Amino acid sequence: MKREIISSSDAPKAIGTYSQAVKVGSTVYMSGQIPLVPETMEMVDGNIETQIRRVFDNLRAVAKAAGGDLSDIAKLNIFLTDLGNFAVVNQVMAEYFTEPYPARAAIGVASLPRDAGVEMDGVMELAG
Repeated sequence: MKREIISSSDAPKAIGTYSQAVKVGSTVYMSGQIPLVPETMEMVDGNIETQIRRVFDNLRAVAKAAGGDLSDIAKLNIFLTDLGNFAVVNQVMAEYFTEPYPARAAIGVASLPRDAGVEMDGVMELAG
């Protein structure tokens, strides 16, 4: 099956050997996003809520470049360096998503690239 590389200038450029997303058929595999500001490739200034919002904005930009939006995400993976921020994730996520919500995992990790407090990736299914 043909793979299509998805890229958006409204999301941070890849900082390694990966693509922002890869589309295979109607499924889009979105790489992890950390709270980088696309224009500067620097971490967003602010608290964990600000970081979470930046990550959702980055994911939304990649989703749009693939021909979808956040509501098309079927599975979302959230990585947190402090699981105490789980409630903040839920609060902010409720502003970006409506029911039915995607399947989701929230995983505590020791560290993330660039000392980010949060990283998210997802799998998106586009309408045929």
